[in-house]
Order: sequence, then C-alpha cells, then structure tokens
Amino acid sequence: MPLLLDTVGLDEKARKRKLREYSKGMARRIGLAQALINDPDLVLLDEPTTGLDPIGTREMKDLIVSLKEQGKTVILCSHLLADVQDVCDRITILFRGRMQTLGHVKDLVQVKDITQVEAKGLNPAQLEELRTFVQRYGAQAAVTHPTTTLEDLFIKIVRDQTGGVGSYTSSDT
Repeated sequence: MPLLLDTVGLDEKARKRKLREYSKGMARRIGLAQALINDPDLVLLDEPTTGLDPIGTREMKDLIVSLKEQGKTVILCSHLLADVQDVCDRITILFRGRMQTLGHVKDLVQVKDITQVEAKGLNPAQLEELRTFVQRYGAQAAVTHPTTTLEDLFIKIVRDQTGGVGSYTSSDT
C-alpha cells in the first residue's frame, strides 16, 4: 500500500492523518489508491478531479495517463470536459440518456470545414505576400485544421438537440 500511496502523491505525513481529516483532494487520491490495490486491468473513475486544486488536477490527470501507458483501460466519467480532453483518446457524449457522438477526441474536436495556415515570424510584407499567394494558388505550407474544445462541442450538440431553444443544466446530461 505505501507504493500506491506514493503513486497517488500522498506523502508520509498525510499517511499518518485520520481519513476524516483529509481534504477533498486527498480523499480523491486515497480513493484512486484503493481502486488500484489489486492491480486491475480496468479502472473506472467518476469525477476524479472534482475538488482538486489546479496542481492536484494536473497530478491526477498525469496519473490517469500513466495508468493508460501501463496498458490499463481507464473509463472516465466527468463533466469537466477540459480534463476529459487532456487524458482521453476516445469519448462518447451523452445527453438526456442517449449517446450523441462517439469517436477519437482529436477527430471530434477538429473543425474540418476551416483550413488554417500557420507561419511564425513573418513581417507585415511577408504576411501580405502569403495572403496573396494563398488566394491565387493555394498553399504548399503547413496547413492544419483548428480545433474546438470538448466543452464547445458539447454545447453545440446540446443546442442541435434542443434546436437552440431553452436551457440545459448539468442534470440534463
């Protein structure tokens, strides 16, 4: 168990405290350590970053990525979509009890009908030349597609489902 407590970032001082004295973040960490006791291949996590400060959130997300790198399957349920986007490869978005979309995060958040050309360090004359070039010939430069966020994707899906009418709350999800 001490190794698991090290894994989830609970130091020797924290180990000597009573569980009721733990902060919400420390309780989240001990919960993850408990989930890992039998070295499972599948880990289910429900809102693992709730109650954590930004550093604790980053550490928890790093732990989740580490589990994934160890070959474990991690199923994460969260309304904190930025956290989901940071750690998940594939997602499904549920709304009103129904699956609305399923896929790889990078594919779902890519805005496919917009092409974006990125260039660094161009002076105004070069920038204008590039604009002219792109308008006349198309681009041979690195062309990428901008991404949206999972939060924006979720809002779009909800708006599409409701026809943009009314409001929704987290209890609708």
